[in-house]
Amino acid sequence: MKALKTLVSPRGAVFLLLVVLLVAVTILNPNFAEPGQIMRFIQRVAPIAIVAIGQFFVIIAGEFDLSQGSLITAQVIIAGNLVGQDDSRTVPVLLFMVAFGIVIGVVNGLITTLLKVPSFIVTLGMMLALLGAVMWWTGGAATGNPADSFRQIGRGGIRDVPFLDFIPWAVLILAAWLALGIWITQRPYGKTLVALGDNARAVEYAGARSWWIVTRAFVISSLSATLSAVLLVGYAGVHPSVGRGYEFIAITAVVLGGVVLGGGRGWIVAAVAGAFVLESLFLLLNIAGVPSTLRDAVQGVIIIAAVAYSGVAFRSRRRGAAPTASPDQGKEPDAPAGTAVQPSASPALAAEGVAETRGD
Repeated sequence: MKALKTLVSPRGAVFLLLVVLLVAVTILNPNFAEPGQIMRFIQRVAPIAIVAIGQFFVIIAGEFDLSQGSLITAQVIIAGNLVGQDDSRTVPVLLFMVAFGIVIGVVNGLITTLLKVPSFIVTLGMMLALLGAVMWWTGGAATGNPADSFRQIGRGGIRDVPFLDFIPWAVLILAAWLALGIWITQRPYGKTLVALGDNARAVEYAGARSWWIVTRAFVISSLSATLSAVLLVGYAGVHPSVGRGYEFIAITAVVLGGVVLGGGRGWIVAAVAGAFVLESLFLLLNIAGVPSTLRDAVQGVIIIAAVAYSGVAFRSRRRGAAPTASPDQGKEPDAPAGTAVQPSASPALAAEGVAETRGD
């Protein structure tokens, strides 16, 4: 019974849906079940899943990052034009891209937290600024062609592997990035981030520097976009259209994974599963001959349905967990006049408790 409840919960349903979609794809295209085809599929999903990991950290804190897609575009153009055909520039340009991603994340985070500007507006402005800079630089046309040593990061891998034959670097990078993300969520920072999304005031009362916590989440998001851009250069080429809309795909994946918009509840593994569900669905629609022009419409319906289902399930769970004790049970005794009533637990313990209970 408990397993069934988990499967129909917002974070469990995504895995059930993924299995159904993969089975449907395999029925329509039996070659999909071959190990090599599965590896290629994961390689194709890797950039989306990595961006979803970054978006997870921002959304779990109660914010949004709409600049991910345009940052990917900017990083792709940077790589294509700065690396050129000189293999010796690969490492310096990679380091520059990482630094650029960190700067964008810090700017988004500081403006959101210190200037109190809604993250939706901040990152929307950053998205337009980056896209404008890219269009000015390229004139809207494809430009630049990085060396093969750079492109191999996204298209290369380990060959002659028993049974699998080929393991793309993108698959290994996704696994490493997800493992790092899981580790972060288990650390005090990750638990505090979840608590901040659930009850920011309790975290501030506990003495945590919320501005620095949120800013680091934006940095993780920007680094995820940068890593995704490095992979996309390998097989998507260098064009101003690369990365467009990835921020909305990432948000859709995270919502599909049962992460609550507004923060405080979610599981990073389910967010990654959401990315695989999206790509599986689009692959199924492509095999079935559904026009690609309907992709955005399908994505919009998925967002609405996932958010509605998550909200209904969350409210139902809260009603089921409501205390049945009498109104007077657990109340603090009345304090004498002029005496301040102290809370029963310190704010730090309260924030830690929120993180423990909401971090699923």
